[in-house]
Amino acid sequence: MGEERRGYLYGLTAYALWGFFPIYFKLLAPSPPLEILAHRVIWSVVFISVVLLAMRNRRFLGRILRDRRLLGGITLAAVLIGVNWATYIYGVNSARVVETALGYFITPLFVVLLGVTVQRERLRVWQWVAVGTGALAVAVLTVDYGHLPYIALVLAASFGSYSLIKKRLGLPPAEGLFFESAVLAVPALGYLTWLNATGGAQFGHVSAAHTVLMLLAGVFTAVPLLLFAGAANRVPLVGIGILQYVAPILQLACGVLLFHEPMPPARLAGFALVWTALVIFTVDGLRGARNAAKGRAAAGAAAATAVPAAALPPR
Repeated sequence: MGEERRGYLYGLTAYALWGFFPIYFKLLAPSPPLEILAHRVIWSVVFISVVLLAMRNRRFLGRILRDRRLLGGITLAAVLIGVNWATYIYGVNSARVVETALGYFITPLFVVLLGVTVQRERLRVWQWVAVGTGALAVAVLTVDYGHLPYIALVLAASFGSYSLIKKRLGLPPAEGLFFESAVLAVPALGYLTWLNATGGAQFGHVSAAHTVLMLLAGVFTAVPLLLFAGAANRVPLVGIGILQYVAPILQLACGVLLFHEPMPPARLAGFALVWTALVIFTVDGLRGARNAAKGRAAAGAAAATAVPAAALPPR
């Protein structure tokens, strides 16, 4: 199997696992969202620690602990991913899986806005059309819901901002997840201690299956991320951009087909506008990547036909 094909397999598996997350979190429903989040954080630290020990990767600890800027960035990333996880778990277990899917559909459009406002990037005309269509979709869905789809907007804003910070930090996935989870582990442990002391903890009191599923939260968090890392190293960025729609499509299917959440005509119209925006965004991205590739090929051909001065025979 070629490396690129292997990368697509890793990426498809990662996004499929993320796509079926609503089923997993529904099974944890006897526990409140914050208890699920706390266990997810703690068992992520445990599992990633085992992975890093198996990889014999310890030197990164000293480098990160000595760099205050890096530590500050990791702390901010940890807060953002904590907000994202908590919002997602709350959305799933409050019968709003469809809205969580919407959040991940509009995340690419939010990332484009971050590029304009934070990175000072200039958008192409069709990118502006995509963003405008996405804004119209949010307006339609606001009318349908009777309020802003705040779960979707918080998911898009938190994950989009998290992605921007992660890009700037440049940490490998396993090491990054370890430190982010470690930052969140202190308040998570404090919350679980308080929950047990007040008798509100569900962990260990529901069923053996529920306890095992809670213990596996770290595995279910880390494995898709590690698969995604394997894909990102082998698949072109355009391919990753297309694969990212697999997860929200599956989440939407879970919400409508498995959990029978309503999809009235107005809501369907809002989603149709989002999908239209994503089609415009994706086609424009493919065209841009193709033009860039042609430009590189032309530059390479021009360089190949030019005879370097050092290669000329002496006169």
